Amino acid sequence: MSTGYTFRNYTIPPHMLASLEAYIEQGHPPGGFLRAVLENDLMGALGKADEANLTNLPAYAGYLYNEAPAGSYGSKEAVDQWLLKKQEAA
Repeated sequence: MSTGYTFRNYTIPPHMLASLEAYIEQGHPPGGFLRAVLENDLMGALGKADEANLTNLPAYAGYLYNEAPAGSYGSKEAVDQWLLKKQEAA
């Protein structure tokens, strides 16, 4: 099992990394917190985060910047388009 993704001593928990990868690879709709992160909605992400995700929010930014494909995040429109693109490819 994955140990998560670590960026500067912050870690995306394994179950959240699995959800993030399922969104990127298969277009599975993300939950509220993850969608807010993907949409670049800081206030929404902070409001929906549990303690582990709140503490490790920098790891999500690191993952998106360093690992996620361009176009898969950044705004509500980008996330909607990514989901549509993956749905059409399936």
